[in-house]
Amino acid sequence: MEKKEFIEAGRIVNSHGVVGEVKIEVWLDSPKFFKSFKTLYLKSGEALKVLSARAHKGFIIAKLEGVDDINAVMRLKGKDVFIRRDDAALPRGAFFLQDIIGARVVEENGNEVGTLVEIMERPASNIYVVKGKEEHLIPAVPEFIMSTDAEAGIITVRLIEGM
Repeated sequence: MEKKEFIEAGRIVNSHGVVGEVKIEVWLDSPKFFKSFKTLYLKSGEALKVLSARAHKGFIIAKLEGVDDINAVMRLKGKDVFIRRDDAALPRGAFFLQDIIGARVVEENGNEVGTLVEIMERPASNIYVVKGKEEHLIPAVPEFIMSTDAEAGIITVRLIEGM
C-alpha cells in the first residue's frame, strides 16, 4: 500500500487573541504529539513554521511565522493543516490510521472478510467498516482486532455472530 507523504493533522478553526495566534483542532492522537512538529503544511504545499505551540482545552494554540494579526489568521481559518510523514517519530508498531485504509481484513483462520474502507472515530473506540461479500462494523478493540500489519496491509480479526 502506498503511503502519503503528508498526513492530515488538523484544521485551523479560529484565532486566539489578537496577536496572530491560531486555534487548531487536532486530528492526531493527542495535542502533545501534534505540538512536537515545527512545520505544518497547507494543502497547497505552503509550509508554515511553528514558532510556539501549546495545548489548550483539547486544541493547539500556535504562533506561526508571518501570521502576526487577526487578518492573517482569518485567511487561514478553515484550512486543513498537514504534517510530513518523515517528521513523525512513531513508536515501534504504531501507524497512522490512513495507512490501513484499503487493508485486507482476514479472520484468524485465514478466511477473507473484505477490505477496510472507512474508520469511524467514536468516543469508546474506533469502528472499522469492512466491505466484502457483506459489510462488517468491527470495533477496533483487542477483543476483535487480533493484529494489524500496516506494512503488509493486513488486519487479522475475530468476528462474532451478528458482526
